[in-house]
Amino acid sequence: MSKFIDEVIIQLKAGDGGPGAISFRHEKFAEFGGPDGGDGGRGGDLYLISDLAVQTLDKYIPLKVYKASSGVHGGARNSSGANGEDLYLKVPVGTQVIDESSDELLHDFTKENDSYCVVKGGRGGKGNAFFKSSTHQTPRFAQPGEEGEMRKVRLSLKLLADIGIVGLPNAGKSTLLSKITHAHPKIAGYAFTTLIPNLGVVTREDEKRYTIADIPGIIEGASKGHGLGLSFLKHIERVKGIIYLFDGSSVDIEAEYKMLQNELKSYNKSLIKKPSIIVLNKIDVWNDEKFTKELVKRYSKLGEVIPISAQAEINLDKLLKVIDDSLMYRVNKKSKSSKAKKKG
Repeated sequence: MSKFIDEVIIQLKAGDGGPGAISFRHEKFAEFGGPDGGDGGRGGDLYLISDLAVQTLDKYIPLKVYKASSGVHGGARNSSGANGEDLYLKVPVGTQVIDESSDELLHDFTKENDSYCVVKGGRGGKGNAFFKSSTHQTPRFAQPGEEGEMRKVRLSLKLLADIGIVGLPNAGKSTLLSKITHAHPKIAGYAFTTLIPNLGVVTREDEKRYTIADIPGIIEGASKGHGLGLSFLKHIERVKGIIYLFDGSSVDIEAEYKMLQNELKSYNKSLIKKPSIIVLNKIDVWNDEKFTKELVKRYSKLGEVIPISAQAEINLDKLLKVIDDSLMYRVNKKSKSSKAKKKG
């Protein structure tokens, strides 16, 4: 299994242009023919391209130079050198390309099969035939090829998902994701089982599809780097809606909810404004419908509350219906509203 890498610094080098040729015709009845040195080929460009099949940056070696091929030397008889081949490197959707020296965001891959040319290849040099003129019949020089561009970039992956599941460690996020999607995260009965974000796709009967990300457990101080810290808070930054998941047997869910909101707000204020629902997990522990209703009533002031047991698969259909009819409706409504404001 690939190691989850969500940030890496690499160097990208486009191909150098091929040098032009210095050559003269050698004809049967002409001791000294005219210049016929061809131009060098152009160096290859280097592109990054987004691919849904790629989910981590683990294949990239930090500080390694990835090179496109150089153009070929020009040849005799006005023969131009071949252009260098372009190099295409695949990255996950959600990858940001940042110039390491200036910290400038160069490109943000928000959709599949998007390509971005990071560095351009050098032009090929002109052969000596190019420089022939009425005053200079036998030029004995040619241009060297231009060097291809080189750039050190930071690739930073921020998962793109419709919905993010957040909660304290061991709230049951990975179990819930595995039950309602086709994801297969590692699951065990202890805190911080999930050390990487996991993505799953929910497919509904009416052919609706949306992605859900299981964000590793957030603890108090995460926005300051405690626990798993900032490394994984960034993966919820671009979700459109949030499921706050709690162990229903916790002593003070309201305090946990406020803590989670405070950590999200400290990282990015816009996160707490996203459409959300509250899910109380593990109701199978007490198996008391009356007590479950009391819990829902107690915490309904915080928002829409859905009681479930992910492990025992209780109320999961109800949860998915609420996600369909309420959460995703509000997500889509907000998205349309934002687009309308931009046009206005």
